[in-house]
Amino acid sequence: MRSLAAALVLCLAALAVAPAAARAAQASPAPAAAQAAGEPLRLTINLEGSEKPAQLSVAVQIVIVMTLLTLAPSLVLLMTSFTRIVVVLGFVRSALGVPNAPANQILIGLSLFLTFFIMGPVADRVQKEALTPYMNGTMPATEALDRASVPLKEFMLKQTRTRDLEYFLELGGFGPTPLKEVPLRVVIPAFVISELQTAFQMGFFLFLPFLVIDFLVSSILMALGMMMMPPNVVSLPFKLLLFVLVDGWHLIVRSLVESFAT
Repeated sequence: MRSLAAALVLCLAALAVAPAAARAAQASPAPAAAQAAGEPLRLTINLEGSEKPAQLSVAVQIVIVMTLLTLAPSLVLLMTSFTRIVVVLGFVRSALGVPNAPANQILIGLSLFLTFFIMGPVADRVQKEALTPYMNGTMPATEALDRASVPLKEFMLKQTRTRDLEYFLELGGFGPTPLKEVPLRVVIPAFVISELQTAFQMGFFLFLPFLVIDFLVSSILMALGMMMMPPNVVSLPFKLLLFVLVDGWHLIVRSLVESFAT
């Protein structure tokens, strides 16, 4: 029985394959004749865009997209307003004396959405001047990349200190260079250093009112002879009360957003 069943399966498979093989043989007589003549088979690979040297092939575009996806966190961290925002929010949490509230996920999420809000005009310019023409096929990839870097470079140069920019120009061996011709490999590190400097300055001013509260609480505890009482435990409610009364989160977010408006 098993042998009969196997024979029936083989016969049905042969009947099903035979018409397809016949159609394939009729549709492509040239390769069969070439193989019968003993000519070697050739495999030709043609990528889209090879007829247009200015355009990138689909395979190269996929590689570029995958590379950008891996570098996206670094681009968000170093080429946008994210650095200043997340550092200042971290200083706020440290000044309040609550290292775990708000949580890291909340601070990073708030920093990301504020970054999207601040970088909105820059993203709109990139989409209008570079991305849309490239997707419509009216602009080559190299020109699109050059145009996309212009709004981002202008944003970074507005927030970069002249001293930091001149230092990296000197470090890279560049002479006197107009702002429009400064390369990104000089603008990006100068921008990051300037952002850290600005964030630390804002953090210093954020610490001052809470530091005054710590001094007052420590002095009162010393005067009362309560030397064993930790000042942080007593000053924390007063810090939170002051922060809530002055609407601290609104003031901090407004100061951060307005600091990029200049």
